[in-house]
Parts: sequence; C-alpha cells; structure tokens
Amino acid sequence: MSVDPGVEPYRWRWLILVVMIVAEVMDLLDASIVNVAGPALEESLGASSVGLQWVIGGYALTLGAGLVLGGRLGDRYGRRRMFLVGLAAFTLSSLLCALAPNIESLIVFRLLQGAAGAMLLPQGLGLLRENFSGPELTKVFLVNLPIGLAALAVAAKFVPKKRGDRTVRVDVAGAGLVVASCALLVLPLNQGQEDGWPLWTWLCVAASVVGFGLFALQQRRAAAAGREPLVTPALLRKPAFTVGLGGIALFFGGLIGTQLVLTLFLQIGQHFSAGDAGLGNLPLAVGTAIGGAVSGAFLADKIGRKVLQVGPVIQLAGAALLWFELDRLHTGSFSIWDIAPGVAVAGIGAGMVIAALFSFILAAVDDDEIGSASGVLSAVQAIGGSIGVAIFGSVFFAQAKTGEFTAGFHHALIVQACLLAAFLAITFLLPKKGRPEGEQHGGTLSASDASSSGSGAKQDVTT
Repeated sequence: MSVDPGVEPYRWRWLILVVMIVAEVMDLLDASIVNVAGPALEESLGASSVGLQWVIGGYALTLGAGLVLGGRLGDRYGRRRMFLVGLAAFTLSSLLCALAPNIESLIVFRLLQGAAGAMLLPQGLGLLRENFSGPELTKVFLVNLPIGLAALAVAAKFVPKKRGDRTVRVDVAGAGLVVASCALLVLPLNQGQEDGWPLWTWLCVAASVVGFGLFALQQRRAAAAGREPLVTPALLRKPAFTVGLGGIALFFGGLIGTQLVLTLFLQIGQHFSAGDAGLGNLPLAVGTAIGGAVSGAFLADKIGRKVLQVGPVIQLAGAALLWFELDRLHTGSFSIWDIAPGVAVAGIGAGMVIAALFSFILAAVDDDEIGSASGVLSAVQAIGGSIGVAIFGSVFFAQAKTGEFTAGFHHALIVQACLLAAFLAITFLLPKKGRPEGEQHGGTLSASDASSSGSGAKQDVTT
C-alpha cells in the first residue's frame, strides 16, 4: 500500500529515503568490491581459487536464498524492526569480514553478511511506499562500517514505528528447502573443479534438483491447506513465467560470471592493481548504461520483445570482438584500451536486456501476483549470479593454474555464448509486450514485493 493522498505525509520521510539509499550502497559495494579485491585476498589470507569463489559467490547465495523469506518476516514483524535487525547484522558482519584472520572464517562471515542483506534489503521498498506518494516515490539506487552505524542510528530515531501483521505466517519449511537446494547446487559447482568432480558433487546436484521439486510441491500443498506459501503456486503454472526464471538465471549467471573473469584476468593475468582493475570495468559500465538508456527510453516500447533478442546478439558480437582482441595481445604492452571496444559492445547488449527483462516476464502474471513474482525474480537473479561465479570461476582458474590466462578468458567467453544462445531461445516464449513500469510492483505491497527493492538498482549498477 502507498500513502493515502488525504493523509499528511510523514515529516521525516526524506531521511527514510537517505537511509534506504545507504543500505543499497552498502549492499552494492559488498556484492561487487570483492571481485576487485580477490587477488589481494589471495595474498593476504592465502586464499585458493575455490576460496575466492566462495567469498564472492557465497554472499550472493545466501542473499538470493533469503530474499523472499526476508520480505515475509517484514510483513510479520514489521519493516522497521526487520530493517534495524538486518542493518545491525549487516554492519556487524562487515566488521567481522574486515577482521577475518583466515579465508575459512571470511567465507563464513560473507555467508552471514548475505543472510543479513536478505533481511535488510526487502524492507526498503515497503518503507518507501508506506511513506511516499505519487511523484515522491523515488527509486533507490544503489560503504560500510561507519556509514552503517550512522544509518542505524538515524533509522532507529526517525523511521516511524508500525506494527507488523502477526497473522502473517512464515513458511519456514519452504525457506529451508530453498536454502538447502541452493547450497546443494552451489557447493559442487565451487568445489568440483578443485576436487576432480568426484561422485558426491553429482549427487549434490541431483539432490538440488529434487529439493527444488519438493519446494514446488510443498508450496502447492501449503496453499491448498490454506497456509501462506513463500511463492504463489499459480505462478509456477504459468509457462512464460517459469521459463522467464530460467532466462534470468542464464542471463545474470553469464553476466556476473564474465564480469568476474574480466576482473581476474586484469589482476592475475595482466598484473593490474585493484584500483586499475576496477577502472578496467568502466567500458562495461558505460556500455551497459548506454544500452539501458536506449532500451528503456524508447526501444523496448517500439519493438517489444525483440529488444530481448537484439540485446543478446549484440552481446555475442561484443564477445566475438573481445575474443579477437585477446588474440592480438602482446606481453608487456597490454592496456585496457586493447579490449575496451569488445567489452563496451557487450555492455550495450547487456544493458538493453537489463532495462527490459523484468517487465516482459512480469507481463505474464496477474496483477495480484506481481508482489510474489517480483520477489521470486529478484531471488533467482541473485542465485543465478552466485552460480555464475562458481561456474566461470572454475572455468577460468582451470586454465589460470597453468598460466594460460587468455585461454581461460576464451573458455569463459565460450560458456557465456552458450548461455546467451539458450537465453535467446527462451525469449521467444515470453510475452510480446512488457508490463508498464508503474505496474511492476502491483497495487498491494506483499512480502515478496518488498524483496524486489534491490533488483532494479543492482541490475543497473552491478553490471
């Protein structure tokens, strides 16, 4: 629900906006900064390639697995309370990460940090929609310990208290199945390459598939029994929505994975500093911004679903150009400008998809399902990114161990091309027209509606 036009707006609402922006910035930095700091962790903590994958992907894993649950907890216990709990836990876990004495403890703290983020982020959109109306409802765009403490103090003082609805039931069994299934999938993908793909890795993957199937069955039974499931079961009976989930996992898995490989290639393969490697992602960011602006401003409305097909084709063209740019590299003379054109072109294609993908998938669901659908899409996006980190990290490090950094990048581009081809095929099953931006969060705020708060901003910035 949004603010009643006849009610005087809450006087401190703009401070709420500031607090929400700070929370999003904290999440953004912690989700992406480890990509750049990875090789430094390798030196300071003795992290192996698998350890780096867990540090980077573990955060996205627990974040994605807990987003929908976090939104539901906000419904039950109140968004202010869950925001404060999540922000305090996120800030504390950031401190623990900074003080981690070894890679094993850092991995544990990053998993905790992702879980805290899952409790924190879903409350943002709900609090904004409860306290802003009409033109004031601003999207929150996406550092850390001092800012987190300041935001916590401001939120505790000025965010209005509003009781949650204790009649809302939290589907603990469903949440447990999601977390277990995600863990069973990501664990073997991270460890398989290092351990030589023993039998247990394949058994874990199979168990993960079974777990997701049991989750779908449990959600239908919960709804049939009159309980409140995490995911509206009717969503899973809509073919366009279910294939859209697969499309999101494929697209963001490939996008986040190749971004990681680019950073690792620059630092480990070309000996860039962390700062230079961060700037090395600038062509991708600029390309993504251009593609997103073109798609969002007019192209998606003009050509409809075709924008989701033009985007991957441009990405593939960028990947092909990058392939040949890598082939022309000469030892000792490399600069980021040698690969900037290919990276930028790929970014343009990615931006075209990012700006429109959610709206086309949401066009396949009913108005009263928008909230639940938005939360599921955000969760799948985060989980897909975690899986992408595991897969692309394994592909790159398999070659990097022998010093074949360019070959590792080439192999990563092949994997991305396969994922983009599969995504391209899926787009033909999506609705031809997207849902208007103003309708993408539905008229009623539900638990998982709130969990989509980070999706739009992170899509634009993380990439």
